[in-house]
Formats: sequence, structure tokens, C-alpha cells
Amino acid sequence: MSKLLRNIVAGAGLATVGAIGTKKAVDYFRNRGKEQPPAETEGDQEANSAQEVSFAVVKDESLQKFLDASFGKPGRYVPTRPPKVFDYQGRQYMVVWARDNEKNKNQMLAFIYSPDGNERKMIASVGYTPQTTDYNLNLGGTPFAVEVNGQKLTSGQGETKGATEVDFVPA
Repeated sequence: MSKLLRNIVAGAGLATVGAIGTKKAVDYFRNRGKEQPPAETEGDQEANSAQEVSFAVVKDESLQKFLDASFGKPGRYVPTRPPKVFDYQGRQYMVVWARDNEKNKNQMLAFIYSPDGNERKMIASVGYTPQTTDYNLNLGGTPFAVEVNGQKLTSGQGETKGATEVDFVPA
């Protein structure tokens, strides 16, 4: 899987730091900070169980380039948290947290990649401010939910109370 994860990262135009690492899924999804990659000399690692993820640590400047290229307006989205680019239970995902300077709110965007890694599909878009949170979710068929104020959401469009953070978590 690490080779496919590397291909996805390269296809998205992202640069990585270090080798592909592995971590317990519960710890990976709980961490809001930057992951520590294994040293390049350790080589890429692969998850050994359904309770682990393989992940890549993305260089900050390449994430900004990805956002600018993907959404057509350079600087509209500016990263606010380290992204999560990972393989979990045989599927590859990318989750990005950014400030939407045009709409003056934070945004969490989640993508799933096709099995061959050539296409990505947005499966979650959550805009949030301390006053309101709007969401458009299509996480059915994945083992994930978006957590907003302690509530796990998996599908639909709507609005809920405001939030200062939203997380991408196992359902």
C-alpha cells in the first residue's frame, strides 16, 4: 500500500517529509498536530492490521500549492492544521483543514481516492465558525465520520452549532 500512497501524494502534487509511517488508527486520528515521519533510512512502512494506518507527512508549502491548484484562486484557502494523507483498511484518503479567506470561515475537506489512485472524490466539506457549522457529507461506505461538538455526522447536508475545531474520526 505504501507505493500506492506515494503515487497518490505525487499525483496530488504534494511533497512528503521522510518515509511512509504507520501508527495505531486511534492515535493517528486523535492527533491534531504534525505527525513525526520515520527516517528515510527506515524506509516506507505498511500497516500490519486493520487497527493501523499508513501515513505520509506533507511539506507545508506543497499543501498550499495543492489548495491553490485545486480551487483555482491562489491564497483563497490557507492551511490551518497539518493535513492527513493516509491509507486505512485498503483505501486512501486526504483530509485538509484550511481557512477560507473568501467566505471568512474555516473549512475541513476530505477526499477518497479511487482504488488505482488516479481519481479523487470529495466526501466531506465542513465550513465552521464559532457561530455556525455547515456541512455536506457523503461518508457512507467509509468507516469515518466528522465530529462536530462531540457529535459524529456521516451523511447529509445541513447546519449545526458553531465550532472551533472539527475532526475526521472513525465512525
